[in-house]
Amino acid sequence: MIKITLPDNSIREYPDGSTGMDIAKSISEGLARNVLSISVNGDVWDLSRPIHQDARIKLHTWDDKEGKSTMWHSSAHIMASAIEELYPGTKFGIGPDIENGFYYDIDLGENNISSNDFEKIEKKMLELAQKSLGFERSEISKKEALDFYTKKGDEYKVDLINDLEDGTISFYKSGNFTDLCRGPHLTDTSKIKAVKLLNIAGAYWRGDESKKQLTRVYGISFPKQKELTEYLEMLEEAKKRDHRKIGKELELFAFSQNVGMGLPLWLPKGAMLRESLEKFLKKVQRRYGYEPVISPHIGNKNLYITSGHYEKYGKDSFQPIKTPTEGEEFFLKPMNCPHHCEIYKTKQFSYKDMPVRFAEFGTVYRYEQSGELHGLTRVRGFTQDDAHIFCRPDQLKEEFIKVIDIVLLIFKALDFKEYSAQISLKDPNNKEKYIGSEENWKKAEQAIMEAVEEKGLKADIEIGEAAFYGPKLDFMVKDALGRKWQLGTIQVDYNLPERFDLEYTGADNQKHRPVMIHRAPFGSMERFVAVLIEHCAGNFPLWLAPEQAIILPISEKYENYAKNVLNLLNNYEIRSLIDERSEKTGKKIRDAEVRKIPYMIIVGEKEEASGTVSVRRHGKGDLGTFSIEEFVKIFNEEIGDIY
Repeated sequence: MIKITLPDNSIREYPDGSTGMDIAKSISEGLARNVLSISVNGDVWDLSRPIHQDARIKLHTWDDKEGKSTMWHSSAHIMASAIEELYPGTKFGIGPDIENGFYYDIDLGENNISSNDFEKIEKKMLELAQKSLGFERSEISKKEALDFYTKKGDEYKVDLINDLEDGTISFYKSGNFTDLCRGPHLTDTSKIKAVKLLNIAGAYWRGDESKKQLTRVYGISFPKQKELTEYLEMLEEAKKRDHRKIGKELELFAFSQNVGMGLPLWLPKGAMLRESLEKFLKKVQRRYGYEPVISPHIGNKNLYITSGHYEKYGKDSFQPIKTPTEGEEFFLKPMNCPHHCEIYKTKQFSYKDMPVRFAEFGTVYRYEQSGELHGLTRVRGFTQDDAHIFCRPDQLKEEFIKVIDIVLLIFKALDFKEYSAQISLKDPNNKEKYIGSEENWKKAEQAIMEAVEEKGLKADIEIGEAAFYGPKLDFMVKDALGRKWQLGTIQVDYNLPERFDLEYTGADNQKHRPVMIHRAPFGSMERFVAVLIEHCAGNFPLWLAPEQAIILPISEKYENYAKNVLNLLNNYEIRSLIDERSEKTGKKIRDAEVRKIPYMIIVGEKEEASGTVSVRRHGKGDLGTFSIEEFVKIFNEEIGDIY
């Protein structure tokens, strides 16, 4: 018998060799009908795979991301199988599940696929799914795997297999299609009830622009047609809210090929929006005792060797900058933390000075592949609302909780009402991925767990998602369309203080090592603004709107009065402008609505005579006629106390 620990920590005994499906059936028939995969000691397995040792397990349904991942991974195989039947001779690269759906990179040889072929492929996929084909796993030798794909003439799979160790290779067979794959997969294809191919793109093999460009086909699948219909409706709404589209319409940001791919240009209105966010966070940070610092945009290569970032991320950085001095190299700054460690070292701190909190809106640069760049969400130059807290070990939990408070304050101010948290821990089976001692990792992970529990936060635990130098707490917010975005991260780090030999003098007059907390509530300004745009469809909270009010004189005769109103509003720090075009008032109002300007201030003969203004609210219509002071009161009441 083997002992199986369930998520509620209850323990059940099962015969050796029992499967995830056996366990599901023993719990309830309903669970057995809906379960898609199982986690065994943190690894996701097929439900048909036998368990031969004591294990902690979790069963996954469509409601879990692991369940979705399993269905989408299986659907990628079904799509590949359909394409192989329809286009014989196709060669296959990789076909993973992704955040929403799946894709497969394929080499069609002499054939071509366009979106016009999607319906035909979808029909074949559903035909295969309805056959309830199983996914048969087999573990084979490296030689057998190489022989199989060499005979098929599939150089892409051969390339992948050459990088694998013997004894770690598995195939999955479903119907007539066999694929090199670690899994996991569904028990059979009947769970897949609705499929949709979404788009097609080019992708260089292994992301290397010197290698052949393959065809990447994206798709998604669901256990019910109704869910696919709802998803497609959401996609249509998402197109309307696309931050690239709204950003262009509202003149917030732009890109230029002359400047470079993935390097956004912030236009005046976008810069005003960013400045408002920065001003807000800086005010919050002052309240929590942060001190502003500024570090350069480049750093000596040795700085990042010391921190460990060069070893882990050197390949993702821009090429080094060589100076006239022999052997001297600099990097465009890929992260701020090593610089902040050096700032800490400029002064001797005692235990009474701790914690030390440095904050910087620091711009960093990373060489993302051109095919992965996407508006503001994936760029090569971005600004992090970065801060690093250096504290005594006994202060760690309290400081961590204070950072959680800042994150939650930001979510409230920006009307992100639905959010979840994720604790990311190291993978105990992949030690080379991380730096530092086991003892320090345990202390860091324990501090996060206790802080989350003390705050009463519900948090999922993800094994293997920690940063290479420490565990972290990530926050996911759900936007107006129900999409989840990772915003805000807090990381505990015992390792960089060690690598940079950071110290403070303790009460015992001895030298001690501080603990470091990395935190970025927004994450990056670029990605945060992109998410914010799509969340509110460009209808920003009043305090953030780049243009908060526009004054609409009904004719040229009232432009002087409009200028007087503008001066008064500017005195109250209300960001305002005048529409002086010789257009009818109705058109000016319509244009202001399209520009999503919150308040329209209409002035004419009646308003000038009484010293008042007529007010319209974007999306709501006329509010009435008010004195300037009354309008300012309405304005300030809407903003409220965001801090």
